[in-house]
Amino acid sequence: MIGILLALQVNEWNNRRLDRQAELTYYENIKHQITRDKGRIADEIEFNSQYIEQFKYAMAILESGNRSQKDTLGRIAKNLKNYSDFDQQGNIYQTLLNSGQSKVLKNQNILQELHDLEENYMHINRMENIHYDAIMTYVIPETAWTVDFSSGRIIKEERIFDFVFLNLIRSLVEIMEEKDQIYKKALTRIDTTITMIDKELLNR
Repeated sequence: MIGILLALQVNEWNNRRLDRQAELTYYENIKHQITRDKGRIADEIEFNSQYIEQFKYAMAILESGNRSQKDTLGRIAKNLKNYSDFDQQGNIYQTLLNSGQSKVLKNQNILQELHDLEENYMHINRMENIHYDAIMTYVIPETAWTVDFSSGRIIKEERIFDFVFLNLIRSLVEIMEEKDQIYKKALTRIDTTITMIDKELLNR
């Protein structure tokens, strides 16, 4: 009888150990993926910020009406069609949920962070779609009339110094600044999740 109980305890202990190993493997894989996402988002932040500064400078030129800087304005205007695009398609939390693998992860705080991070990614994708639509619907048609895309030479000076063009750039900057905030929010959430995972990995 004692031997049977001991065997059952050993079997239960082995099962817990295997479950823990599986859980840690999932944590390592998740960490790898979101660390890669972090690098991509950091690149998009840098790319986005570079153009925000350019476009704000263009706004200042237009607001001052300083036509002596029209060549600079033209070079910036041809960049209005550039945009950051993280476009994350992977759904870690939903995949874990649908596959039943979420039951393996015992730390509910990590699961919640992954859920919130996925929501953050969806918000990023929505804003990037809005940015893309704005470029295709308004920016390219307008700049095609005013700027030579290859050289940045202004074709129609009166049109580019019109308030409509200024408002177009203002709208783009607003979209890009919102994207910047969401990118940074995602980075913070990734850092929090990685810290939680690291604590789990240390407790093997």
